[in-house]
Amino acid sequence: MAAERTLTAVRARDLLNGVLQRVSGEGLRVFTVKEWFDHFAKQKRKSKSEKTALRHEQMHEEFLAFLGPRANLNIAAITQKDILDFRDQREAKEIAPVTLNLDVTVLWAAFNAALGQGHIRVNPCKGIEALKDKATHKKVFTPEQVSALLSAADGDCLDIILLGFYCGMRLNDACNLRWRDIDLVAPIKTITYEPRKTGEAVTVAVHPALEDYLLSLPAPDNEDAFVFPSLAQRKNVSPLSKAFRKIMRRARIAQSLIRERNQKGRSVYSHSFHSLRHSFSTILANNNVSEEVRMRLTGHTTP
Repeated sequence: MAAERTLTAVRARDLLNGVLQRVSGEGLRVFTVKEWFDHFAKQKRKSKSEKTALRHEQMHEEFLAFLGPRANLNIAAITQKDILDFRDQREAKEIAPVTLNLDVTVLWAAFNAALGQGHIRVNPCKGIEALKDKATHKKVFTPEQVSALLSAADGDCLDIILLGFYCGMRLNDACNLRWRDIDLVAPIKTITYEPRKTGEAVTVAVHPALEDYLLSLPAPDNEDAFVFPSLAQRKNVSPLSKAFRKIMRRARIAQSLIRERNQKGRSVYSHSFHSLRHSFSTILANNNVSEEVRMRLTGHTTP
């Protein structure tokens, strides 16, 4: 067949499959790109956190959508050019370099597992250099600016600003805080919560100013109740982000655009609710709190 130029890749696999079945009783398992990603995702769910597994599955779906009909090809057909073209397409949407580098890392893990099990001869992600991060980092709020924010805020927005500044909490985590997470009885008052992003518990000491405020709130009916029920369990916190920007304008805090996005993305500004988290970490650093402790208090896994 080879001499007659009729030996195709599919026929060659069929022949090898027949040999293996006769010799060992097991056939040659061949994965398409889609089949391998599905198989890998199931294994990931068993060994990693739910959040990590979802991140991998999301990237797999993005790559499969990019491949289109080619997602049904043998996984060995994917080349480095496919990975680079996919990254270029994502970069054209003005996605941040740090995110694009993480995309390649996620794909590298899936292809590396295929390499380890003998389904491919080379990892197509190997040798792809990381993009230089051109993003401008968010600025922090000074204590004076935080005071201005608190003066301009009211209701639940006032509450979550305090949690962002004194505990370094992300917006979604602050909105979904429960009374059971707060211990104001022990000698050292604490808040212990599981960040949605990592799922790993973080414990932060309660600042006296925050303690006074929490004690002023109405007593809950049960400890499972949300501290801020009007903000909890929202699928989208974008309206709260917009409300925070209005508070900034009332507080006369200057805002600047640091990265533009197209219609499918979002614009990134110098200050946002997340800047309170940066303020929290910066104040700790300025008071000689070690990097290791700061990482524990903010829930970061790497410097």
